[in-house]
Formats: sequence, structure tokens, C-alpha cells
Amino acid sequence: MASVALLTVTGILSQAVGFAYRVGLTRLAGAEIMGLYQLILPVYSILLSLTSVGLTTGVSNLSAWYQALGDRRAIWQVRGQAIRLFFLLAALPCILLLLFSDAVSVYLLGDARTRLGLMLLVPCLLLTGVENLQKHYFYGTGRVFPAAMTELAEMVLRAALVLSLVKGLSPATAEGVVGAIVLGMALCEIASAVTQTILFRHALGPKSRLTGPGTTSQVLRGKLGRIAAPLGAAALLGNLISSANAVLIPRLLVSGGMDQNQAVAVYGVTFGMTLPMLLLPTAFLSALGLVLTPKLSQCSALNDRGEIRRQVSRSVGLANLILIPALALLAVSGPAIGAALYADARVGDHLPLLALGVLFSCWQTLCAAILSGVGRQGAAAGIALAADGVQLVLTCLLVSGRGMQGYAFAFTLSAVLGAALSWRVVAREIGLSLPVFPWFTAPVLSACLAATCGDLMETVLLRSGLSPCAAALGGLGFGLLLYLAALQALGAGTKESGLPPPASPCHPVKNSVQWQKRTTTGRHRP
Repeated sequence: MASVALLTVTGILSQAVGFAYRVGLTRLAGAEIMGLYQLILPVYSILLSLTSVGLTTGVSNLSAWYQALGDRRAIWQVRGQAIRLFFLLAALPCILLLLFSDAVSVYLLGDARTRLGLMLLVPCLLLTGVENLQKHYFYGTGRVFPAAMTELAEMVLRAALVLSLVKGLSPATAEGVVGAIVLGMALCEIASAVTQTILFRHALGPKSRLTGPGTTSQVLRGKLGRIAAPLGAAALLGNLISSANAVLIPRLLVSGGMDQNQAVAVYGVTFGMTLPMLLLPTAFLSALGLVLTPKLSQCSALNDRGEIRRQVSRSVGLANLILIPALALLAVSGPAIGAALYADARVGDHLPLLALGVLFSCWQTLCAAILSGVGRQGAAAGIALAADGVQLVLTCLLVSGRGMQGYAFAFTLSAVLGAALSWRVVAREIGLSLPVFPWFTAPVLSACLAATCGDLMETVLLRSGLSPCAAALGGLGFGLLLYLAALQALGAGTKESGLPPPASPCHPVKNSVQWQKRTTTGRHRP
């Protein structure tokens, strides 16, 4: 539980720092620059999924496996082989990106101003891969403190470097500003990669004193390949679909009547301002998944289906009690808060519909963690790809005619589909019926009351002379208090409400648990 608390706290702090960083960057650079920056991120995600996503899981799993066997020499060899494979996989894509950055920026991303940022992604990618491969040794062996603290420090350093470069250099062109942002990211990754290397060497000790027989390079490459290949392929396919969706949006907006600059600015508002604000309440999901997945793996190893159902009920019930009111309150108070923070009134456009989509996408993410814990990773990946494919089709059909409202519909409908399919597989796999009252009825009714009264309180405070941001925060606080009171009145969270009582943990089987251990913490889009 100490690991859960640490990961939750550092996750929330990292999310808060990242949100403040985006607010500062938006105020310095503007919506159009944020749109250009968001355009290059799909390329970054594709390169990461192609080169390192599967390898990081392989390092995590094999480090746990060899630690259970007491073979520290093999852990050192795993890290070395993984880094060699990473550079081998990254060499060709990075060379091609450098040689054809102009064509990629013009013909694929649709804006030549992204070229400098694309070229600077290459050192950023290489350093990120080295850092993540060593960081996942700590996650795999259960030593979350070094990884969690360096992740938080990295976010703070990135924010300071990027904001300092953008403000200090004051680039004269939009391309220069995007380049300064990516340069700040690369400089931050230098510090992170060096730090992780030092921590890794300190954790294992001198190579000459390592215990265990070790193993051959051929065996390690085979094990890493069997883990990394399917995971990397699934991640790559998913990122290709989501990246195509993101890259198409500005072009579809232009085909609908906007000019290029306006389309990029609108895209930047939604993806660089509105969605990051809505994702703030989801900071705890990463820690929840990191703990829930291996716990379900333990219970699966012992064939304890009753404990699996109890763990799932507690986790989903807790997530709903937090996510539903938070997103409902942001849907009504978010426009004023976003306009005050970002100095752009367009932040509130389509906010309620996007908040609904975020809620269903969180349910899909949580169901994916459950399915991974019970050995159904393939089903989770297939559902994610299907939902992304539906979103891509709906985006192509709706955005040119309805603008970003069309994207909001596409995002929400695909998230509903993904959540519904995921829950259907979860329910069939673990034999759990849907507890409607504690999971949905009680939090939804309480959240509706809180959002309505919070909106009224915001109006009253505005008429009394408070600023829009202060009035929105006041309405938010008032709504939160009403939500808690309504939950108590409805008896949600009590034994009578249907929520399960606290469950005792499963008793792990050491080697089986170490092999099944999975990590959901990875490199997020910067």
C-alpha cells in the first residue's frame, strides 16, 4: 500500500506540474503554436511504440523473473541487451526522419513549420529510450521510489527548461518556437538518462560483484523478442490509428472552410488545453492500474475468482466515486477556469461532451488493466484497436462538416463502444454482474446535483462581483461539498449500498507473481 500511495501522490504532483507547464506554455506561445506542437507528438508516439514500448515491458518482466531467482548478473545482461536492441530498432527510423523531415512535415503533417521540431525529436527519442529501459528495471523489481521521484523531478525540469528557452530565446517564427520546445525536452532527457544510469548501477552494484550465473545473449534476445514483439506491434498499430486521427483533424477543418492557421489553432485548443484540463482528475488511474494488475495476477495464479471480483468491485467503485463528480463539475465550471488559466475562451467549447468521452475512456482503461491482470491482454488490445478505428472513421465523416464538435462526437461514441465491449469481456471472464446503484446511480445522481448547484453558486458569485475564475472555483467547492453530502444521504459506500467490504489480499506465489507482474507506468506524451 505504501507503493500505491507513493505512486498516486507523485502521479498527482506530476499531473499538476504538467498542467501548470501547459498553461504557462500556452500563455507564452499561443494556441497556434500548441497546435503545431501537438501535430509532431503522434510521430514521437509512433517512434516510441516502434522502438521501445515492448522492450520496456520485457525489461520489467525479466528483471522481476531474475530477481526472484537471485540472478543479478542476468538482470545486468537484460538491460544491456535491451539497450542494444533499442538502438538497432531506432537507427533506421531516426535516419529516415532526419533525411525526409521536410516531406514528413509537408505531406504527412500538413504544415512545414513542424520540420525543426521533427528533427530535434531524434535525440529526444534516443535519450528517452535509454531512460525508460532502465526505469522499468525499478518498476519490475518493485523499487518504485527511485523511478517515481525521478519522474516527478523530470517533469519539473522539463517545464523549467522549455519555458525558459521559449521566453529567453524569443524565436521569431512559429517553427523556431516548436523547435525550442523540443530542444528543452531533449535537454531534460539528457539529465534523466544520466540519472537513471547512475541509479541503475548503484542499485545493482559493481559488475564484478554481481551474483548469479547469468545467461547467454542469444537466450536473452529470444526472451526479449517474445515479450516485446507482440506488445510493440499492438502499440504501433494503435498509435498509427490514433496518429492518423490526430493528423487528419486540421486537414478536415481546412476542407470544412477554415484557413490553415485557424485550423491549427482550434486543434491546439482542444488537444493542448481542453483535454489536458479534463485529464487532471485521472492522475490516480495509473497508480491504481499498476497495483490492481499484479494483484489480479496473483489471484488468478491461485484461481481465487471471488477475490478477483472483490478487487474489481472495489477498484471500479472507487474510480467512479472520483471520476464522475470531478468531470461533471469540470463540465460546468471548466469554461471559466480554462479561460482564466489559458486566456482563451475557446477552452470551454464542447466541454460537456468531451468530459463524457473522457469518463468512458477511463472506464475502458480500467477494464484493460483488469483484463491484463487475468491474462486477457489480447482482448484488451483488440478492443482498443477497434475503438480507435471507429473513432478514425467517425472523425473523417463528421469533422469537415461539424468542426471540432464532430470530433467530440467521434471521441465520445468510440469511448462508449470501447468501454461497453471491455466491460462485456470483464464480466464474462470473472463472472461479475453490473452493480448499477453503487457504481452509477448513486454517484451520477449526486454528481448531477453537485454540478447543477455548483453552476448556480457560480452565477450568484459572479453577480456579487467576483472574477469569473474565483466564482468558478467557489462553485466547484460548493458542488464538491454537496456531492459528498448526497453520497451520504444515498448510503453510497456503505455495506447496504452494495459496495463490497475491504478484502484481504491474495497470498502470492513468489515466482509466478514475479513473472506476471506488469507495469502500467510508461512514457506519456509530453
